[in-house]
Amino acid sequence: MKRFVYAASSSTYGDSTKLPKKEDEIGAPLSPYAITKYVNELYATIFKNSYNLDTVGLRYFNVFGRKQDPNGAYAAVIPKFVIQLMNHEAPVINGDGSNSRDFTYIDNVIRMNLLALTTKTESALNQIYNTAVGDRTTLVQLVHSLKKYLSKFDPAIANVKEIHGPNRLGDIPHSQASIDKAVKLLNYKPTHNFESGLKNAVEWYWEQFKS
Repeated sequence: MKRFVYAASSSTYGDSTKLPKKEDEIGAPLSPYAITKYVNELYATIFKNSYNLDTVGLRYFNVFGRKQDPNGAYAAVIPKFVIQLMNHEAPVINGDGSNSRDFTYIDNVIRMNLLALTTKTESALNQIYNTAVGDRTTLVQLVHSLKKYLSKFDPAIANVKEIHGPNRLGDIPHSQASIDKAVKLLNYKPTHNFESGLKNAVEWYWEQFKS
């Protein structure tokens, strides 16, 4: 059986303020990127209807973990903050730090991809799934946890002060996924919560970039 598993995105929820985010309740897109990711979902439906190609879309929520580049133009917030703290530089938090995200460790994402590729449940195909933990963490909590784990290697990091900048245009205040659909149809269960995943990620970054 042919099957196409593709990367969708939590950006598809756009300006929807409902929490937790459920797959069939989306808002208006807030960026060109969000539009392109939603178009992928529309294409998937058309390819099933026109060519009988089974698809599974995975809406990733703020993925983090090993091998994530902290220096790229589109560096995610966690590796960026890690490197700044390792260099005793103040991480810049957009806004007051109360914005929250469903930070999702890479092993959970790998698990979801494998389940989507191998499921034999017909009703699980041609669906969109949130790929997340189902929880949310504020940016202030994120920095606090990063300091806690990094200061085990370098105690001075505990004293690095974060600074606050303006809110980023088009940024949504809060993001948290409902994973009920993935639990029901794919038998998904996250292997790592935010804290355990962050601890693993910090250890990997320290080994890779401590010099």
